[in-house]
Amino acid sequence: MATQAKRGRVAGPVGARDPDLDPVAGFLSWCRRVGLELSPKVAVSRQGTVAGYGMVARESVQPGELLFAVPRAVLLSQHTCSISGLLERERGALQSQSGWVPLLLALLHELQAPASPWTPYFALWPELGSLEHPMFWPEEERRRLLQGTGVPEAVEKDLANIRSEYYSIVLPFMEAHPDLFSPRVRSLELYHQLVALVMAYSQALYGSFQEPLEEEDDEKEPNSPLMVPAADILNHLASHNANLEYSPNYLRMVATQPIPKGHEIFNTYGQMANWQLIHMYGFVEPYPNNTDDTADIQMVTVREAALQGTEVEAERVLLYERWNYLCKLEMVGEEGAFVIGREEVLTEEELTTTLKVLCMPAEEFREFKDQDGWGDDKKEEDSLTITNIPKLKKSWRQLLRDSVLLTLQTYATDLKTEQDLLSNKEVYAKLSWREQQALQVRYGQKMILHQLLELTG
Repeated sequence: MATQAKRGRVAGPVGARDPDLDPVAGFLSWCRRVGLELSPKVAVSRQGTVAGYGMVARESVQPGELLFAVPRAVLLSQHTCSISGLLERERGALQSQSGWVPLLLALLHELQAPASPWTPYFALWPELGSLEHPMFWPEEERRRLLQGTGVPEAVEKDLANIRSEYYSIVLPFMEAHPDLFSPRVRSLELYHQLVALVMAYSQALYGSFQEPLEEEDDEKEPNSPLMVPAADILNHLASHNANLEYSPNYLRMVATQPIPKGHEIFNTYGQMANWQLIHMYGFVEPYPNNTDDTADIQMVTVREAALQGTEVEAERVLLYERWNYLCKLEMVGEEGAFVIGREEVLTEEELTTTLKVLCMPAEEFREFKDQDGWGDDKKEEDSLTITNIPKLKKSWRQLLRDSVLLTLQTYATDLKTEQDLLSNKEVYAKLSWREQQALQVRYGQKMILHQLLELTG
């Protein structure tokens, strides 16, 4: 089962709450008032859940059964908050790279509004100071524990973007409306915490709770994230048993498989590798539970591996010519990565094309360029499925193997060290929670990379 980030009651993000009030009772009373329909077969509980609050089946549930329905008016967004009119009027000034600023301003306002309609919902939030996203870890610890996983680099980008967004857009807006934002919510630290909360609860980046686009809207900007009361109580598993469905008036959580009495109800936050789970939610699924886990091979690492095989300057020049052509085809980029799953290569077309172009003889490359690629002339033996990797051309396998070996060098420890830690339960139990989570991320990635070594050997 997933080891979730700790979800406990919030003592009050910006003010104290009454410790004698039962947050679950208050939330359920609020649900009845606002028309949020919970099935009598489910219970919000801290017992029988992987961590913090979750939802448990009081009776056995069958696939297709409705677990709860959330009226659209109950969703917390820039369109439903009490300052929606102002946010709409100022929409142009609130545009940002993330697209989250209007929702975050809505949250900052509602959290300190004495009569916010969502106060009972906020009572089920985790304590904002206890969020376990790596962005709140000391930098040294983050780098030491997650080196090679891609998480430190993702967090550094987040922190830079959050800081820039806060000082250039959010703080000036709050200062321009001091009657709506008390001084206690004008804090970069609180803004960091709310960004992490939106990451963990709205699932805006990976689409679980974000309104799906209509097919003809695929080219438009992604929709703004939403806070979905009740839905965000559910914890995540790759092998989830419930799913959120959209209808004109409600968002409905529906069982997707039988749920026995007493079992926890799990949603999915999307097909998330462990590095994405820890980055966005602050937890991972222990190996081998996360069937969606992946390992990345940086695109420039494949170029570096290919350069290792060159002996003279003319070969290096030709290799860069091939690389630049791959860039033109939009198969590679300086910051891109090839993504390898446990059972498939998720970037099969990009990796196949890259291996083919970097390994083909010079004369074949010239013809390839002249024909502007090979069109639909793709051979079955070039298929980059996991099972087909041993059948690939020797030069392809060697380049892929060299790329994997270079990738493994980016980690601070090797696979055997990780295996020894995981197999010794006593030693593992003495690791801190962060050390355990980071170990699971590293180990899952290395298992995928070592599988590739076996297949290319």
